[in-house]
Amino acid sequence: MRQPRALDVSPAGPHVPVLLAEVLDALAPLEGSRIVDGTFGAGGYSRALLQAGARVVAIDRDPTVKPFADALASEFPGQFTFVPGTFSALDRLAGDAPIDGVVLDIGVSSMQLDEPGRGFSFMRDGPLDMRMSSDGDSAADLVNDLPEDDLANLLYAFGEERKSRRIAHTIVAARAAAPIATTAELARLIEKAIGRKPGDQHPATRSFQALRIAVNDELGELVEGLFAAERLLGEGGRLAVVAFHSLEDRIVKRFLEPERAAPVQSRHMPLQVREATRWLDIAKARKAGPAELQHNPRARSAVLRSARRSEAPPRAISRAGLGVPEFRGVA
Repeated sequence: MRQPRALDVSPAGPHVPVLLAEVLDALAPLEGSRIVDGTFGAGGYSRALLQAGARVVAIDRDPTVKPFADALASEFPGQFTFVPGTFSALDRLAGDAPIDGVVLDIGVSSMQLDEPGRGFSFMRDGPLDMRMSSDGDSAADLVNDLPEDDLANLLYAFGEERKSRRIAHTIVAARAAAPIATTAELARLIEKAIGRKPGDQHPATRSFQALRIAVNDELGELVEGLFAAERLLGEGGRLAVVAFHSLEDRIVKRFLEPERAAPVQSRHMPLQVREATRWLDIAKARKAGPAELQHNPRARSAVLRSARRSEAPPRAISRAGLGVPEFRGVA
């Protein structure tokens, strides 16, 4: 049997994959397995999977990741395939079965945050864009066009921002004079609306998260990606999902254990047939330890959930069933 290469997980690259050892463990055994990396990014997970002897099909909608994909294709010929697209369609994009595992790293990558021209971060001034691909409405479109109530509801639902109505009112008043076009301008307006206490996180953090999620339909993508993985994986297939905030993590938890989210059945009602279990060996949520946090602070909010596919047939997609809100003007 070919010995897997030593893993190169140096933090020197543009993006350090979080919980890497835990993800590899959740997807084991890897030697000879066929794994779908549904959120390729800079290729951190894909590289480690390839070094461990797996064959990898990687998917990403961001066109800027092509150089990283090309590099891996050259380094691992015949072992690595890249397919542009969204992971919500991973069962269609992955090619021929069998697929032994799926890994998803949800949300924005470090390299997207670090590029001012992408408009993801209030820490670097740039155009108010936030699109992971070049399609659809930008954050500027939502900020400047949504009615005040819809904007407030978006900030509350997707960012869990308790002062969303005050922020939305300030934004609508400002855009009446001129459109809001940059990340710095929006961040200043939010800070003006709700203030800033020393030591607290930046007041724009939750609002920027909400806009990014809405622009890219991240929660909808997550739901559809989870159900796509359920369709793709056969009995014994492994799923590993890394989430970075409570909205994502709740969706993954409800997906894997729907019976825990279901209302308690009244003893006065006719007994309902218990739905088949789609996921087995559901692992306890895992978080980064002190050693990883020391060299990769981004991992502090990461949560890994993993499970193994049962033989039960896949379910129909249900966004509402997993608690994903929808708004006018937002996909």
